Amino acid sequence: MPTNDPKESAESSVGIVETKIQRFDSLTLESGETITPLEVAYETYGSLSPKKDNAILVCHALSGDAHAAGYHTGEKRPGWWDFYIGPGKSFDTDKYFIISTNVIGGCKGSSGPLTTNGKTGKPFQSSFPFVSIADMVNAQEKLVSYFGIETLFAVAGGSMGGMQALQWSVSFPDRLKNCIVMASSSEHSAQQIAFNEVGRQAILSDPNWNQGMYSHESRPSKGLALARMMGHITYLSDEVMREKFGRKPPKGNIQSTDFAVGSYLIYQGESFVDRFDANSYIYVTKALDHFSLGTGKELTAALSKVKCRFLVVAYTSDWLYPPYQSEEIVKSLEVNAIPVTFVELNNPAGHDSFLLPSEEQKSILHDFLNSTDEVNF
Repeated sequence: MPTNDPKESAESSVGIVETKIQRFDSLTLESGETITPLEVAYETYGSLSPKKDNAILVCHALSGDAHAAGYHTGEKRPGWWDFYIGPGKSFDTDKYFIISTNVIGGCKGSSGPLTTNGKTGKPFQSSFPFVSIADMVNAQEKLVSYFGIETLFAVAGGSMGGMQALQWSVSFPDRLKNCIVMASSSEHSAQQIAFNEVGRQAILSDPNWNQGMYSHESRPSKGLALARMMGHITYLSDEVMREKFGRKPPKGNIQSTDFAVGSYLIYQGESFVDRFDANSYIYVTKALDHFSLGTGKELTAALSKVKCRFLVVAYTSDWLYPPYQSEEIVKSLEVNAIPVTFVELNNPAGHDSFLLPSEEQKSILHDFLNSTDEVNF
């Protein structure tokens, strides 16, 4: 992402990084099926302390990947959270060892639909088994253990990354001290599921879909582009869209794109096709929709055994993951007497606010990670 001060960002960058892949024998999924072997793509920034007590796991959102900070060789665009990860930044690499992974089911190096099936010698595509948010977390746990880390100093993420962080606190309550959940939810509402279903149907309706067994040359590109366009609308706020695009007077004929926002969405959709796989889009959105720790009493029960401090961040302009969903998490934590800091930021950028540069957000993250409060259970 761009920064408020490019010069400052370059000077405090973690520099040139590369995505690595760690292979494990297998991972048994919640469904009972097994991924063999399991591959987890990851990047690290900073150094692991001798006591291995300074590690922070950063979890990405739907279309993200392991490249959270720094630069890949030959590329001018930094990782997706570069504004917040680096020397002296919120996730200070002079102090912390940051781990960022690509979720399984994705298409950026970890096991997923693009992985070669050892039995056929071809990519799994739509025959890859369903993966849940808990499965993604279990794959991450294998990587954390590979580094010899018994307890993470923190797990952090926004949107789907926030769900992973929340799941970490439930699945491995003894293995993290701090949990940061941003622009997220304990379960999808019917409306959120509906948005994802429209995107999936766009892909399934593409003439090239072929039950998910399409070739690289004949991908369901149009369907995936439409899915991205639909999703991108939900990431922005009405205020930002008005400011960015306004109302451009119609011109041309009915085959023209009348409004600037239309051209913008078409660009977003077409560029997304170049970097993402349609099958992975379906797998990851279904993992989002099936994730549920419940609400109310059910959520309170699910969070009853967590043993870490929480920072929960919501955004007033986020209508995809509205603040009331974050407040549900906070209430359940408070009922369980779990230390939690809740911040609702008046950022006009909508759901994407957690990704964008913000000095206020940078300070909030920094202050939470550097506070000296201890949790005693």
